[in-house]
Amino acid sequence: MTTHPVIQWHEAGEDHVCRWHSESGAPAPKKVVIADDRMTADAAFRLACEGTALLWRGDYQNARQLLQAMARRADEKPRKPKKIAASPTEGFHMHRLAQSQRSRTLGMLLLPFNADHSIPLRRAPDAHVACEEAYGLATEPYIASLRGLLGVIGAHEWRKNGVEIPVLKARIHPQYGVFAPIRGEYVGLVNDAPLPELLESRSVAFDIGTGTGVLAAVLARRGIKRIFATDQDQRALVCARENISRLGMDNQIAITQADLFPDGRAALIVCNPPWVPARPSSPLEYAVYDPESRMLRGFLNGLAEHLEEGGEGWLILSDLAEHLGLRTRTELLEMIEKAGLQVLSKSDVKPHHPKAADSSDPLYAARAAELTSLWRLAKK
Repeated sequence: MTTHPVIQWHEAGEDHVCRWHSESGAPAPKKVVIADDRMTADAAFRLACEGTALLWRGDYQNARQLLQAMARRADEKPRKPKKIAASPTEGFHMHRLAQSQRSRTLGMLLLPFNADHSIPLRRAPDAHVACEEAYGLATEPYIASLRGLLGVIGAHEWRKNGVEIPVLKARIHPQYGVFAPIRGEYVGLVNDAPLPELLESRSVAFDIGTGTGVLAAVLARRGIKRIFATDQDQRALVCARENISRLGMDNQIAITQADLFPDGRAALIVCNPPWVPARPSSPLEYAVYDPESRMLRGFLNGLAEHLEEGGEGWLILSDLAEHLGLRTRTELLEMIEKAGLQVLSKSDVKPHHPKAADSSDPLYAARAAELTSLWRLAKK
């Protein structure tokens, strides 16, 4: 039987205990105080920085305003000059540490939830559908952070409205915990790359780590008759199946649970692994961070045995890690070489996301130089 983590606090002369919920895997705070509309932003921020959680009993909208005020304080420039990073790698790790500390501090403002995901506070939104989509059915009351709830509500809006994918002339609907295809340049690369001639006779492709299913859908739109899309994350599998069904592509695309490759071989195998070889700080970051390049290495090392003779593997990868000093181009080429592969060609595109042009971003130099590439690979 699974034992859920709990949070404990003292209120109205009594000790209380309740289930603790954190999608980021954060442990339950050890010190909790009751807070309401009388709490000032300065006091709340000081307590949160000290590791004391604030269990909110006041008006919900006031809690949102308090969180915004705490965020402004977290983002204020420190009075003491910040340490200057000696290298892009050190700058990346300093940025990650600062983001982690900020997240931990802002995550100290907590809300109570009933067993049906409703929030027993004045002017609280009806978020039970969003919470059920993200967390599943609730069976008992629980405590979670306001910041986490806002992420859940935002994900619900993404799921409801979808992301426009121009090459599909349709929308892809991401779900909570599944990477949203908001960086369209990599989708365009897959749409524009020349298909292997082998597909004319053996029209089977694999999409490794499909996520929302967007790349599988692009391949299907390009006329590939049979595509096997894999993922090992349950949320991604549900998300991809819903998107593929919504697009009317169930007869072309099969969604399969697998760690990388399905059984058999294919004329084309596509993979868009996480681009940054660093350790995720929470389960929600596995779509961005690939510790020790595990997925990248797994794809490259297994590609040759799953390719048909004359087939191609398409690796979609940003070089951001190279500009951050986390991986060199030589290391990537050595991985390809050791896997028994050769590079047929490489197509590049500049990212268009706002951070690439934001000079105030701590990683601006790396983002401004970043290229996203499609590597066409084949067996030697």
